[in-house]
Amino acid sequence: KTILKVATEIVRQQDAFLVNGVRHLRPINLGVIADAIGMHESTVSRATANKYMLTPRGVFELRYFFTAAIAATDAGDAHSSEAVRDRIRQLIEEETVTDVLSDDAIVDRLHESGVDIARRTVAKYREAMNIPSSVQRRREKRAFAVAAR
Repeated sequence: KTILKVATEIVRQQDAFLVNGVRHLRPINLGVIADAIGMHESTVSRATANKYMLTPRGVFELRYFFTAAIAATDAGDAHSSEAVRDRIRQLIEEETVTDVLSDDAIVDRLHESGVDIARRTVAKYREAMNIPSSVQRRREKRAFAVAAR
């Protein structure tokens, strides 16, 4: 019953993610779910440990839905760290040989879209996703472009 209550509340809280994808993942923590279902945080923690949910977006560990919040540049809603990682990944995938983004340029682009994030955080997220630095990406793109000729 507890797992069902927790999963139901996660679906309720993360409905935008389920419909629209990772960019719409809301930053929530165990306390938000615990308060909503009237249980203790530790109970929610135990109930979500090593449990998975099949969603229209794929299979996710229940803990995936609990993400840290990253502030917005204006007074808007905070952004999920997972959504910001996805945005960083997308920006890097869209790079061209002539336009490889540095971590500072990524920060600028994220600021333009309303995400208040430090360069060091972008670097940390990029490294965690095993994405090389802009210098290494530029070298790889040039080498690939030369090889493709």
